Amino acid sequence: MADIGIEKLLLEVVTPEKLVISEEVDEVILPGVEGEFGVLPGHIPFLTALKVGEMVYRKGEVNKHMALSWGYVEVMAGAVKVLAETAEPATEIDIKRVESARAEAEKILTAGQEDAEHEKAKVRLEKSIIRSQVAGRR
Repeated sequence: MADIGIEKLLLEVVTPEKLVISEEVDEVILPGVEGEFGVLPGHIPFLTALKVGEMVYRKGEVNKHMALSWGYVEVMAGAVKVLAETAEPATEIDIKRVESARAEAEKILTAGQEDAEHEKAKVRLEKSIIRSQVAGRR
């Protein structure tokens, strides 16, 4: 059962390389494989998979944005733990690198060959689109 007395959430985002953030927040919105969902203090516990997408978390009146690539999220009493393949805060996204990756992916996709490289290019394109959107929200 949800704990209604909880006023903040401890948000932790972890990748295989590092702890990206560990902060108290008021709300988290995540890109679940079944669709986008939000978590507020007192939310019922659950575990779900994440897809490539944008995570938004709110501290007071300020929204912060992060690009995520696959993973899992566990919502517990007073905490949201995100385990992601990659997690990039909007302020850390290198726009030139994103544009380069997007151009390379589009070049492979327009070549028309359906092979393993084509599938990888589709993933790179999806990630670069999300990263570009998130970077624009600095």
